[in-house]
Amino acid sequence: MSKKYVYLFSEGDATMKNLLGGKGANLAEMTNLGIPIPMGFTVTTEACNKYYDDNKTITQDVIDEIHTTMNKLEEISGKEFGGEKNPLLVSVRSGARASMPGMMDTILNLGLNDKTVEVVAKETGNERFAYDSYRRFIMMFADVVMEIAKQDFEEILHEMKEEKGVELDTQLTAEDLKELVVKFKEFYKSRKGEDFPQDPREQLIESVTAVFRSWDNPRANVYRRMNDIPSSWGTAVNVQEMVFGNKGDTSGSGVAFSRNPATGEKKIFAEYLMNAQGEDVVAGIRTPSPIEELDKQMPETYREFIDIVNTLENHYHDMQDMEFTIEEGKLYFLQTRNGKRTAQAALRIAVEMVEEGLVTKEQAILMMDPKQLDTLLHPAFDTAEMAKHDVIATGLPASPGAATGKIAFSAQEAKERHEAGENVILVRQETSPEDIEGMIAAEGILTVRGGMTSHAAVVARGMGACCVAGAGSVKVDEKKKTMTVNGKVYSSDDYISLDGSTGNVYAGKIETVEPEISGHFGTFMGWADEIRSLKVRTNADTPHDAAQAVKFGAEGIGLTRTEHMFFAEDRIFPMRQMIVARTEEARRTALEKLLPMQKSDFKGIYEAMEGHAVTIRFLDPPLHEFLPTQAKEIEELATELKISVDELNGVITDLHEFNPMMGHRGCRLAISYPEIAEMQTRAVIEAAIEVNEEMGWSIVPEIMIPLVGEVNELKFVKSIVKKTADAIIAERGAKLTYLVGTMIEIPRACVTADEIAKEADFFSFGTNDLTQMSFGFSRDDAGTFLKHYYEKKIYDFDPFAKLDQTGVGQFVQIAVEKGRSVKETLKLGVCGEHGGDPSSVNFFHDNGLDYVSCSPYRVPVARLAAAQAEVRNPRKK
Repeated sequence: MSKKYVYLFSEGDATMKNLLGGKGANLAEMTNLGIPIPMGFTVTTEACNKYYDDNKTITQDVIDEIHTTMNKLEEISGKEFGGEKNPLLVSVRSGARASMPGMMDTILNLGLNDKTVEVVAKETGNERFAYDSYRRFIMMFADVVMEIAKQDFEEILHEMKEEKGVELDTQLTAEDLKELVVKFKEFYKSRKGEDFPQDPREQLIESVTAVFRSWDNPRANVYRRMNDIPSSWGTAVNVQEMVFGNKGDTSGSGVAFSRNPATGEKKIFAEYLMNAQGEDVVAGIRTPSPIEELDKQMPETYREFIDIVNTLENHYHDMQDMEFTIEEGKLYFLQTRNGKRTAQAALRIAVEMVEEGLVTKEQAILMMDPKQLDTLLHPAFDTAEMAKHDVIATGLPASPGAATGKIAFSAQEAKERHEAGENVILVRQETSPEDIEGMIAAEGILTVRGGMTSHAAVVARGMGACCVAGAGSVKVDEKKKTMTVNGKVYSSDDYISLDGSTGNVYAGKIETVEPEISGHFGTFMGWADEIRSLKVRTNADTPHDAAQAVKFGAEGIGLTRTEHMFFAEDRIFPMRQMIVARTEEARRTALEKLLPMQKSDFKGIYEAMEGHAVTIRFLDPPLHEFLPTQAKEIEELATELKISVDELNGVITDLHEFNPMMGHRGCRLAISYPEIAEMQTRAVIEAAIEVNEEMGWSIVPEIMIPLVGEVNELKFVKSIVKKTADAIIAERGAKLTYLVGTMIEIPRACVTADEIAKEADFFSFGTNDLTQMSFGFSRDDAGTFLKHYYEKKIYDFDPFAKLDQTGVGQFVQIAVEKGRSVKETLKLGVCGEHGGDPSSVNFFHDNGLDYVSCSPYRVPVARLAAAQAEVRNPRKK
């Protein structure tokens, strides 16, 4: 039997999300639930992948299946596609298996042509409605399918409104709109060299092709990379009978959330516009009414609406985001999906749904995207500072948080200025999907138009960016790059500040404060900690960072980089003395000066960690990194060191390496200069003994030897550590247990892990270097060419941000297997950047690691990701 590429809504259900996409599977499920939805069919994600496999062509067998299913839809609806009686009109929408709001393209009113528009006008007795629908279709089809810029049509529309002396689209008459359709078609022909297509079946196939094509558009690619959505998933296409919200005063369109998406309050949050199509609500061109108004206008429809919203939330056990249309008093739901929400709302919804008995703790844990927690952990405005600044405008609090920056008037400008190191606020009339990169680059987003469900609001909430929408008193001139409020003009050199929780816009730059974490956050994270098996540590080099991480729930330090301590102003000189020393004696003299500094650092970190485990990595970077490169600085340093400039230049030349990443660094330094490892061991051990005595704790310091690729390297450095540590412990008469382990970051270490494990008390995977060495490219340089890899679909993701599980992941698996085959209880952790990436945390859980370690602000993210990994694949018996 040949493969099926097209399914009627009545042929699917919610379990078919991978094939039908999220929207298609939900439409099928709603059909099964008896919700009033316009009927239709879904062209599958497999058809999209086939389109790309067949060199961006929809093959004849798929086209035939689409036409056959359209014939069935004609039978179900009792209408004829392109018919001269009761014509069937459809919408064509994308629907990937993961929600990508505004990232893909939609076409409405398909099936209209010069003949059917007259039939619609006659049958509805509403000529204005028919021609309004036709002009919208021409505009969308030209934009999405033929790539003729939408603003060109907007300009023709604007000129006509000026000519007719009206302000709103709704004030144009049927005759005006007929004239507009002629102008639109003439413009289309002038750009394409052919008439606007009149065959509805041709329109349909062209539109399905355009949706498949849009899966690979730049904004979709950017969104996918941000949200870990592989390009191999493809998108489905939903073809659905049109229902019209623009048929007059008993028709309307709206967007609804079963709970408030900004605060999480258990109250239906919905907005609608009478006599409008859905895109009018989402585009934010007119400001919509709250749903409560519908109760006054159409009480029966309002009650039916409330019942359906509650039915859908109870069925899906999650907050729903729905689109609906009222056509001449009859209510239809066009789609439902789990709604995008702010981090605060996500926590509240998850906790309250458990309290309501709607979901279990385990289900609640899976309801939140771990990356969203990030947005809770960043500063808010200082209240005292805020009081000193004037509120210049107020809009809708579309996405919470605090943002301050200079004004940028376009996405491109925001991106460029952000890359140049500036903090900017993106200020626009309204945003569109093309603005995605500028929205990512900006600290916050301010729009003049649009509601809480506009593009800017939905995308900002998903990204965790601060957003104020619909600030109608703000006048923006994007060409002149000015923003005018109450007669005062602001330019791109002016700072403004946004409070996304209140909707207030302030003049000037406002200081921020650390966030307060309590309430739902504490309850929710408590559940995550109860559930997870994987421990979470932090990467911290200072007592301040360590204390911050403890506040966020870190259970120890997985990486302290000792080299960062040597860059401080009071340390860099003795460090340089040590580097330029030509004898062991001179080196030891310089190291004696560094010893008390290192020791006090370690004491501070032990104290901040309150007795939790601390892993300290010995000196890792090549020594040349501590020396100056500019002639003037070299001269000054030579004077300070009391050596000649030539002598210092000689040292710098000797230390120069062609490939420092793979040069004289890590354990290789301790092998060349054992006295460095001795000093660092003394600092670690003496600090631990003293803090244990002072605090009554029993800290077990963990000494980590970096860049080991051969067991004998570890054996050699470990012997120095043990000899030095044991002597200090004996001399002090102290009781102290310490561990000596290694960072696994060289592929050879992974494949010889059974040998290395004989000498190591623990392994910690340094996945940054392991990724560099596995791929053979440098993290610092890869950015320049990886963008070409993303464009050409060679890679979907940055392997330094998300672990490459098929390649680098195999090295980790080999090391885990081999290491534990020798030492069953070998402690295993990870301390690369991947320790805070949710999908990588899931991988480490599945492969039996004991802990992950990440930067302090990512600790809650890792705690939640670890709990989700446990729910999906339980390790606890």
